[in-house]
Amino acid sequence: MEKGTQGSIILNGGGDLGSQEVADLNGQVHLLPCVIKYDGPCSVSDYFKPKSTGMEVEGLRLEEAHFRGRKLEGATVSIPEGYCGFVVGKKVLGKRKAADISEENSNCWEMNAIFRDITYWNHDSLPSHDDAFLRSFHWLAVAKSMHKPVAAEDLAHASTALGKME
Repeated sequence: MEKGTQGSIILNGGGDLGSQEVADLNGQVHLLPCVIKYDGPCSVSDYFKPKSTGMEVEGLRLEEAHFRGRKLEGATVSIPEGYCGFVVGKKVLGKRKAADISEENSNCWEMNAIFRDITYWNHDSLPSHDDAFLRSFHWLAVAKSMHKPVAAEDLAHASTALGKME
């Protein structure tokens, strides 16, 4: 079995508490139905201009945009309560010699931004509660239930119910 690497993620926005403000990206995070093979600065807001359609389907307010000539239809949804999204980046360790940087410190990440809603886009269909993206949020409730401590009376009740089934 291979040895895994460990790292850390600093979620206070820069290492020292209060050392820098973390960007709030609410209303600015989009999940597009495509791959963009570019990672760098771009004036996205000059070209990608979502607008409300004024329509609502299944309780989702529809938005419309175009990307590279293709019409996209989307909806902004809140991330479930108790959760939020983070944008993390590799922590800049400054100018040090490679020998001075331990393996533990070389795999250190820090939070650059936070968001509590996300706009997801479909290109062939209207947004719906049947979309895989929205259904993935159901797993948060399943995970919470699976990892919740079980009380003794719950265990006794389950044993009694199993005994009645046999």
